Amino acid sequence: MKKNRIIALSVSLSAGIILPLKTLAVCPLCTIAVGAGIGLSRYLRVDDVISGLWIGGLIVSLIFWTLDWLNKKNVKFRLLPIAVTAIMYGITVIPLKMMNIIGHPLNTLFCGIDRLIFGIGVGSLVFFFSVLFNNWLKRKNNGKVYFPYQKVVIPVLSLLLSSVIAYLIITC
Repeated sequence: MKKNRIIALSVSLSAGIILPLKTLAVCPLCTIAVGAGIGLSRYLRVDDVISGLWIGGLIVSLIFWTLDWLNKKNVKFRLLPIAVTAIMYGITVIPLKMMNIIGHPLNTLFCGIDRLIFGIGVGSLVFFFSVLFNNWLKRKNNGKVYFPYQKVVIPVLSLLLSSVIAYLIITC
């Protein structure tokens, strides 16, 4: 029962942060696509490394959203990005740990690293750098995208490509 309350609290906090947004640093379609990828991977019983890639991407997307929203509300202090990042990872990882999804001794990679934590870390980096890459492409093209939905396609394609690479490594 306690675990269900923790999950409900995590979902409520996440929803309360993202629902009132109007203009976003990372578009909603991209975040929805990442969220759908997470749900689909868990439903299909995909390896936790691959699920973690999508969870990490979603967390980074929510961090960008939250920072953009707080910036528009004139909430500014020096450690804001660190605080938002810690909160987002906390409301994601802590419930997973409390439900024993993270930390199972038989669900590890080399050196005892949890598969889901590893995937979250790699997915976070992939998503972060894909957003930077998209911004670089726009700057290079005088602030214009090269193709429609570029802001969505690049991060989602990056996560998809990472998932395929992880799958090929895992199944070998």
